[in-house]
Amino acid sequence: MKETPTQTEESILSDHLNVKNFETVIDGDSVKLYTLKNKNGIEVTITNYGQRLISLHVPDKNGNFEDVVLGFPDLKNYMAKKNFYGATIGRYGNRIAKGEFEIDGNSYDLAINNNENHLHGGIKGFESVVWGVDAVNDNEIVFSRTSPDMEEGYPGKLEVKVTYTLTDSNELKINYTANTDKPTYINLTHHSFFNLKGEGEGTVNDHILMLNADSFTPVNNGLIPTGEIKNVAGTPFDFTEPKLIGEDLEVENEQLKYASGYDHNFVLNESPKNEEGLVMAARVIEPKSGRTMEVYTDEPGIQFYGGNFLTGADIGKSGKPYVFRGAFCLETQHYPDSPNQPNFPSTRLDPGQTYTSNCVYKFGVQEN
Repeated sequence: MKETPTQTEESILSDHLNVKNFETVIDGDSVKLYTLKNKNGIEVTITNYGQRLISLHVPDKNGNFEDVVLGFPDLKNYMAKKNFYGATIGRYGNRIAKGEFEIDGNSYDLAINNNENHLHGGIKGFESVVWGVDAVNDNEIVFSRTSPDMEEGYPGKLEVKVTYTLTDSNELKINYTANTDKPTYINLTHHSFFNLKGEGEGTVNDHILMLNADSFTPVNNGLIPTGEIKNVAGTPFDFTEPKLIGEDLEVENEQLKYASGYDHNFVLNESPKNEEGLVMAARVIEPKSGRTMEVYTDEPGIQFYGGNFLTGADIGKSGKPYVFRGAFCLETQHYPDSPNQPNFPSTRLDPGQTYTSNCVYKFGVQEN
């Protein structure tokens, strides 16, 4: 007699996901799929392979739930494709010019994996390793890992812990902490690709975006910051008032050409803050469904990426292609290439210090 699936299994299977497709052993470490739930019916599924957020179901204004993050129906796709869907990124989110930096007069060469530069932690970053699961319950999971000295070229043995908490206020909270035994650089972030209409439901150019940032960091044609901090006023990068993501994409602008759209770090304003002291960094509205997403953080920057490198080649969980600009990412962070930019906030971590970072994605519906 076939066993009746648990509530968790039923909900996962209804989302085109089979838990068995995410269960394996990699280099002796077990990989599994975990589910977080809150009292409002929101569900998050996440694997300890790369801390990949596999699905995230949130309601629209009529109470209908959709999965709003891009991803695949099995682990094999995540392992075979070099992508960052839903992952925790480390040791360094974003780019480091030519994969080089110095600490106290010592030069370090990192893995090169983005033209001539280093991107998102290297060839085998935090998105491509198995994490330990320290604790898990219905609304929280705690991951940990030791990144060995010189992994992908980074100095120091790094002890990392990441906690995901799903609250009954419809917040997905991510807390990062880390310690090192040698001076190093660190910049952790989360890399879910969002489409508030539902994964695979066309472009996100019709989403309305507000970024709480009066300035951004322009880049060169390799997407490395020039070191300038530029005011957004009068540019396509002005999202201080809500506007359609696609509104200014066709404006003649060198920065848009370099990135084939938006793929830039925005310098966050210092207020307003929520009750936990985190700055409201962004707000997104999908007008048809009424779904909203707010981002809060204690980081000084946020990377807004508009899905410019999606091509339709990736087929997602529901069998639909992920088209050009079919998702957006909002990655809370320190600025790209900070180790080589003395005027940017430092990302250095020394022994005896504790790195901390917080990101909150809060979901809701637009009030009429």
